[in-house]
Parts: sequence; structure tokens; C-alpha cells
Amino acid sequence: MPGGRSTSNPLALAVLACLSERPMHPYEMASTMRERGKEHSIKLNYGSLYTVVDNLAKHGLIEAVEARREGRRPERTVYRLTDTGRIKLDAWMSDLLARPVKEYPQFEAALSLMPVLHPDHVLALLRERIRALEKEITMERLMLDTASKAGLPRLLLIEGEYHMTMQQTELAWVQELADEIEVGTLEGLTGWRHVCETGEQPEWDLDLSVLDSIQPDPEGGAEPG
Repeated sequence: MPGGRSTSNPLALAVLACLSERPMHPYEMASTMRERGKEHSIKLNYGSLYTVVDNLAKHGLIEAVEARREGRRPERTVYRLTDTGRIKLDAWMSDLLARPVKEYPQFEAALSLMPVLHPDHVLALLRERIRALEKEITMERLMLDTASKAGLPRLLLIEGEYHMTMQQTELAWVQELADEIEVGTLEGLTGWRHVCETGEQPEWDLDLSVLDSIQPDPEGGAEPG
């Protein structure tokens, strides 16, 4: 687990971040994350949390320091961050903040397979998505404004701000795509409609020679030849 980007579970990162503040038992970690609204950015459930904690301990990134009992509640194991865990946390955070990675959002997957549906149906679905995004953005803005007025500094709201910005960008892009489908200016629309209505594949006029001008980048990207 230590080193590189071999670890990819954001919940594990959140556990390390919690323990960088002070030793905690898993229930306290979960409560801390929820109090700070981290479940909006990191998928959190208790079953997964205990699995993550066990895995981090197995790899020496955290360690048990005591078993604590509060009232009549079951005994809970308190964990702390190890020196190895601190190094891992710093390296992992630095990597995530500095290097963009290829992610696989569900909407992108749906867009890649969009032609299996009729364009008119896709248009209706995109308009539905637009309405949903508008509602989500309104709610997100309200939550951020309320939190800001309550005195929370922007630093503690930054992931919400990022999420709203991404939603606003998506909304503008989806609106443009829907408009292009509606007025008939989307390139390839005629062939798409033909396939859906006749079952016959169109003949695309492709010039693949242009791909020869793109050379692989040693860092993993691509650069003009």
C-alpha cells in the first residue's frame, strides 16, 4: 500500500487525515467526517470504514493504541497515525492535488453510448438533466451561502465550491448539446437519426491519417508530432 498511487480509496485517505489531528476510534472518525460534511465528497458507511481501518492497520499506516469504553457502549479500539502513515498521507495528498488522473464518471459513460437511443429521446432526457442540475445548483449555492454566513471560512467549504463550479460547467455544456440536437446542428446527427430509424449503419467519411501526427508522450499523454 505505501508509495505511489497504489491506494485509491478516498475513505482511506479521510481516515488518515482524521488521525493526523488526534487518535480516534472508527465511530469518532465517522462522526467527525459527517460533522464536517465530508460524506458529500467521500462515500461513507460504517461497514466500509471498519474494513478500511483494518486494512490501514495491517499495512502499518495506523496502529491501535488503546481500547476505550464510554458508558454502556461496547469497547472501542482507538487508533493513531504512524510515521509511515504520515508519510503516506503527505505523498498521497500531494499526488492527488498536483496530478490530474483519468476518472470514469457515469455520465461520461452514458455519453459515449448515447447513439443507442433515438436523438429525440436523448433530447428529452438531457432537458430532464438540465432541470435536475438547476435544482442541485440552487441547493448547493444556498448551503454554501448559509455556511458562509454562519462563519465557516472558505477553506472548509472549498470542496462544495468546487462541486458547484463543476455542476455549473456541466449545466452550460449540456444546455448547449441539447440545443444543438434540437435545432439539428450537432455534427453526425443525421447519421445517428438514420441508424435509429432504419437500422442501417451510415458511412462516415473519416480521415485517420491525421492521427499519425500525434506522438505518444513519455509521461503518458500525447503531443503533436
